[in-house]
Amino acid sequence: MKTLAKLPVTIVTGFLGSGKTTLLRHMLDNAQGRRIAVIVNEFGELGIDGEILKQCSIGCTEEEASGRVYELANGCLCCTVQEEFFPVMRELVARRGDLDHILIETSGLALPKPLVQAFQWPEIRNACTVDAVITVVDSPAVAAGTFAAFPDQVDAQRKQDPNLDHESPLHELFADQLASADLVILNKADLIAADALAAVRAEVQEELPPAVKVIEASNGRLPLDVLLGLGAESEVHIDGRRTHHDSHHDGDDDHDDHDHDAFDSISIELPEADESLLMDALTQLVVQHGILRVKGFAAIPGKPMRLLIQGVGTRFDKHFDRAWRAEEPRTTRLVLIGQELNAEELEARLRAALGG
Repeated sequence: MKTLAKLPVTIVTGFLGSGKTTLLRHMLDNAQGRRIAVIVNEFGELGIDGEILKQCSIGCTEEEASGRVYELANGCLCCTVQEEFFPVMRELVARRGDLDHILIETSGLALPKPLVQAFQWPEIRNACTVDAVITVVDSPAVAAGTFAAFPDQVDAQRKQDPNLDHESPLHELFADQLASADLVILNKADLIAADALAAVRAEVQEELPPAVKVIEASNGRLPLDVLLGLGAESEVHIDGRRTHHDSHHDGDDDHDDHDHDAFDSISIELPEADESLLMDALTQLVVQHGILRVKGFAAIPGKPMRLLIQGVGTRFDKHFDRAWRAEEPRTTRLVLIGQELNAEELEARLRAALGG
């Protein structure tokens, strides 16, 4: 009987808005026949990231694709590992003869080290290995000294951690993401000057062992040979990589303090909406309510295609991704992520702005 080789797993981490989902889409679009399973860990009950990834041409039917995208909705893999991650991995292990690779996208607030340590569990270790942890860096944000596009919202959550004593707690989280990395991508390299990018590279390399490669990218466009097949076996040496967060997870009693309730995720369903009115209304809500992210789909009157919307702060990306299906209700479906959000108020404001 042939023994199956260990299934390689790539973990992609980085702050919200750094370009993790874009990188995964690029990897799936250029899979070149590789059979890839995807675990998407993101805020929101609707799993918008999973829907986005299902649009990629990964060489299978839609029914097959929906079975390959696993969405963990709690928003933090380091807290949901025992509840959701293990059964998902067990199912993938059972199918590993049909798979060539697993990609895992962590949420922008998750720390990668506890996830890598989960691959030390015997049932997973015997079947899988962490090929690499890839940390995606928002180069313009690091150059600006903020590390994330909207640091105030992320930092508000970090302040709940009593173990943080660094003058810049957000820098600690950034350093912890780098501490687990086997490959670092300086993303959005085309958006800053060459000297600023060189300074970002120098700052990042100060946090890394010499063996960790640092590469530049725009929109995550890199050859798959650079991203896959690194053979790092991260689970073997992850315990030796010290992070600021280690003392917080050293005992089970402390884990309850790792509270992610500071961020709310609300879902809103609306009828067809004028594109201009909708985008103006969303921009106003972001500014007035400190909304961190907007994701979803909109039905535009008279348009046969569905409008995909993704926003980080007031920066929005939108395009028509596919045609509405005959049996599909033409509704607008949005997920808003932020702090202390009032779902009823936000929905009422959107409806009023849209004339509903």
